[in-house]
Amino acid sequence: MNALTLPDVAAQVPSETIPLDWVGMCGIATPVLIDGQRLSATVDAGVSLDDGTARGIHMSRLYLALQILEEAPLSPQLIREILRQFLVSHEGLSRKATLRIHTDVLLKRPALISPLAGWKRYPLSIEAHLEHTMFHVELQLQIPYSSTCPCSAALARQLIQQRFIDDFANQKLEHADVLAWLGSSNGIVATPHSQRSTATLSLLLSSDCDELPLRAFIDNAEAALGTAVQTAVKRADEQAFALANGQNLMFCEDAARRLHAALSPSPSIAAGQVRVVHAESLHAHDAVAQSHWSREAL
Repeated sequence: MNALTLPDVAAQVPSETIPLDWVGMCGIATPVLIDGQRLSATVDAGVSLDDGTARGIHMSRLYLALQILEEAPLSPQLIREILRQFLVSHEGLSRKATLRIHTDVLLKRPALISPLAGWKRYPLSIEAHLEHTMFHVELQLQIPYSSTCPCSAALARQLIQQRFIDDFANQKLEHADVLAWLGSSNGIVATPHSQRSTATLSLLLSSDCDELPLRAFIDNAEAALGTAVQTAVKRADEQAFALANGQNLMFCEDAARRLHAALSPSPSIAAGQVRVVHAESLHAHDAVAQSHWSREAL
């Protein structure tokens, strides 16, 4: 009995011979190696279909090219090699290749005072394109932090002053009386509102950047913001965090400017954008600020 040849309907000419901008697969599950860790990721892989007479692309070739992600540390060079393989395997069909990687960077962060430490995740997306000799990689990182509203802090201080006047009007005060009052509920009659906030960094890597300096970007951003959210804490850490928030009042505009100033000098970044969102506890809406820069404009 003769073996049957497997049918290849993709070889048929389509009824409409129209080139397509992008054809591929989304949500491919794969591990990636970042900063010595094997992380779970999803990948979108695709190429342009410039030959309008071709029915489709070879998706299995894209899928197989991704296997290198589980073997080598993620870097711009590795990403470029994957995209090059996409195009080599689609010679005559495609001129542009695209790769998107979605994962969470995991960093262990120490507590402010105590010896405790815990893991914090930073959502990461990487998008890369290769067309002829033009190659670029863009990162998008999300960084959570705490922000305390300067306006509400000023209003709270005024209420505390007024309560002090009401409680001690025409009284001769001793140091112990004031100390006891400050430690009572009357001494903190009002508190400023704080919110968990998020900074989204969109960073186009420089053409000569040969690594993914994710930890450096995160460390610089958190240092600029001053009140990164914590992991494992004891009461001493919680008190230190309250002190940091009280001495680090900022509007969303302040946060965006700090991040711009901290990240824009980096030679690893060709262009960038920061977007900060303060999910306010006072309003049902968010306060948002954005800023962008390009090294050509610096």
